[in-house]
Amino acid sequence: MSGVNEIRSAFLDYFAANGHERVASSPLVPRNDPTLMFTNAGMVQFKNVFTGLEKRLYDRAATAQKCVRAGGKHNDLDNVGYTARHHTFFEMLGNFSFGDYFKDRAIELAWNLITREFGLPKDKLLVTVYSQDEDAAALWRKIAGLSDDRIIRIPTSDNFWSMGETGPCGPCSEIFFDHGDHIWGGPPGSPEEDGDRFIEIWNLVFMQFEQLGPDERVSLPRPSIDTGMGLERVAAVLQGVHDNYDIDLFKALIAAVENVIGSRAEGEQRASHRVIADHLRATAFLIADGVLPSNEGRGYVLRRIMRRAMRHAKLLGAREPVLYKLLPVLVSEMGRAYPELGRAESLISETLKLEEKRFLQTLDRGLALLTEATDGMEEGAKLSGETAFKLYDTYGFPLDLTQDALRSRGIDVDLDAFKTAMERQKAEARASWAGSGEASSDAVWYPIRDRVGATEFLGYDTEKAEGVVVALLREGAETAEAGEGEEVSVIVNQTPFYGESGGQLGDAGTMRGEGVTVEVLDTQKVANGLFVHRARVVSGRLKMGAALELEVDHARRSRIRANHSATHLLHEALREVLGTHVAQKGSMVGPDRLRFDFSHPKPIEFSELETVERLANAVVLQNEPVETRLMAVDDAIALGAMALFGEKYGDEVRVVSMGTAQEGEKAGRTYSLELCGGTHVKATGDIGLVHVLSESAVGAGVRRIEALTGAAARDHLREQEARVRRMAQLLKVGPGEAVERLEAVVDERRRFERELAEARKRLAMAGPAEGASPAQPKEIGGVSFVGRVIEGVAAKDLKGLVDEAKTALGSGVVAFVGVAEGKASVVVGVTPDLTDRIDAVRLAREASAAMGGKGGGGRPDMAQAGGPEADKAADAVSAVEALLTAL
Repeated sequence: MSGVNEIRSAFLDYFAANGHERVASSPLVPRNDPTLMFTNAGMVQFKNVFTGLEKRLYDRAATAQKCVRAGGKHNDLDNVGYTARHHTFFEMLGNFSFGDYFKDRAIELAWNLITREFGLPKDKLLVTVYSQDEDAAALWRKIAGLSDDRIIRIPTSDNFWSMGETGPCGPCSEIFFDHGDHIWGGPPGSPEEDGDRFIEIWNLVFMQFEQLGPDERVSLPRPSIDTGMGLERVAAVLQGVHDNYDIDLFKALIAAVENVIGSRAEGEQRASHRVIADHLRATAFLIADGVLPSNEGRGYVLRRIMRRAMRHAKLLGAREPVLYKLLPVLVSEMGRAYPELGRAESLISETLKLEEKRFLQTLDRGLALLTEATDGMEEGAKLSGETAFKLYDTYGFPLDLTQDALRSRGIDVDLDAFKTAMERQKAEARASWAGSGEASSDAVWYPIRDRVGATEFLGYDTEKAEGVVVALLREGAETAEAGEGEEVSVIVNQTPFYGESGGQLGDAGTMRGEGVTVEVLDTQKVANGLFVHRARVVSGRLKMGAALELEVDHARRSRIRANHSATHLLHEALREVLGTHVAQKGSMVGPDRLRFDFSHPKPIEFSELETVERLANAVVLQNEPVETRLMAVDDAIALGAMALFGEKYGDEVRVVSMGTAQEGEKAGRTYSLELCGGTHVKATGDIGLVHVLSESAVGAGVRRIEALTGAAARDHLREQEARVRRMAQLLKVGPGEAVERLEAVVDERRRFERELAEARKRLAMAGPAEGASPAQPKEIGGVSFVGRVIEGVAAKDLKGLVDEAKTALGSGVVAFVGVAEGKASVVVGVTPDLTDRIDAVRLAREASAAMGGKGGGGRPDMAQAGGPEADKAADAVSAVEALLTAL
């Protein structure tokens, strides 16, 4: 038993046999901690349990948790590939006790696992304890039989864990493995502790205190346990290797890199193979959990990881996208433990291929810019740090690649300036990063949920029910009652009102009781099943304990149901037309319209959109019943139900199926099958009609369609039809001929506009106009001058007229003032032989001033300006004459 998959299973089986609930890994995007960018430890999903805000049905748990450390506070990215144990993605094995067992049982379970189950030799193990934790030291002596010289007391915070400045905290005890005296390094706490001989494999956290302030700490009433064992590290120990990259999982991935790229993982190339293998894991799991590459937040970190891997592929000789070709090996190695990899394989592959293609183009541009920036530099010179950072930040050109490219020429990079720019960018990123998660108000809602329990939702079967007020909040604080006109948050023991989730907006409606009427404006679902009704007291006083009749706004709910069911049909139609890489990335299902975001790397052709709409409406016309079933999540996915990547599902899920596929591979089978907790129509015909309004981009690799259903779709189409009929009436043709007639009218107008422009030009060059200078040139200061005011000529046409006049004049100055739609513009032209003493810009500015304008610009031979006082156009011509006279 030494393979990574075997070790993971053995760990979970061991703790399950010892009374622990086997809990699935939470997504890499944390849902209960707004301070974290990514899940970086096994305890993250249990944070609210440890703080007492949330209670679970179990008090012991064991997990194999997906973790990423590549952004924010925990960032190991730059070390990956060059050390034996740094990773961007890793798995943390852990066992947890929520007020059940404590130090003695935690130490016993850990020691028995690693020595009996895993078979590690006892003489190769030593432990650390916090220097003041005599209990832990005594337990290690008693349970493991360790001598005092193998129980090392650490006085620093390295062996004292805390959740933050306040909150649960406690001493740690770390288990180390001795790789042997042939490797340099000393035990923890020694001067040589940074060596690689003694490697930490497991950390046991004894959560026994609560930090109330800087100098105040009290004992927790229910001490808890939180442990973390790095799967890759313990695999290296069990497989008899010192380097994480030599374990079976990484050997398989690195062998795939060698095979696809055609280079051996030896010498200087070894680091590149390791980077690619590691970063492939992080990339695949992040995409599977809903993160897509972008220029900010999590997407930006993902893009950095991807591009770092792609750059190393390029260094190994890859000239075309290759990373997606490695994905099947990763799915084969890890897909059984993490089935989301297989479900998202198509999306991951498409994203990798598109991003690598873009990066290879970026890389070529970056090299060209680098060559331009260093042109003329001699050996010993330094490239500006700002330039290096611009290449890095704007063009995705890593610093080490810049350094590699310049090394052969003996040119260095100003690293201090680069670091300054980098710190500035990080400071800006920190300022803009607002965190994530769904728990910003957990401190308010979880205590209420613990007191009153989860709200029972009745809305799948009814839109009317009775309920009792079990909690009432005004301005964020609990209250006993609320009066007329006040806005409150109402929680009842059971409700037909749907709480916003999964993209479906919350219900609205009314609550009525003895002497009180309440308007429900919105409903939200918080704290694992607490339905919060945002409401306004219309009349009377609402009190705690009041019995209420609850009624959902039926018309609004019906429109929402139709729009939600339509999103399922559109989702399947998009997959059918565009490919199985399409996956939902977000939605908004409201009463007026629906919005559906999905993964797709390029714009959708109009013909494709038409096909999507046709397929969805074909299922609507079937008018088949929409079926919902409760199933185990694994059974539902095995049946073919689509799950949202990164979405957290319970043990039991609702499976919504609708329609029968009429064509393609699914012909004769259920058309749409999805895991969904929302409300839906009773039969597909209730949708009425699906009409797609628009398609647009949301971000890199994400597209959005907006659509209408039912009456809203029909009203929109009737409005469009009325517009077409009105247009046909104006064109004096039937509706079926309107488009062709309109095209002819547009062509005719363009012809008239061209002819009118030509006529205006001819008129401008013809005889004098009222208030204008004569058409014939006159002599001013020995220079031929033509000046005119031309009515009805726009500024854009004046330059062409002035050019023609200059050509006809041969030598001289031309000043035309165009007046159109109450605006005046002047263009002054000077023939090339006179530009050394006459500046067109100066003349144009003088003309502009005469019309109340300021400025003007251009070249010495041609300049343009304007003025607000069009009635003074003739004065502008006179101003040019006067200035010519004075020259």
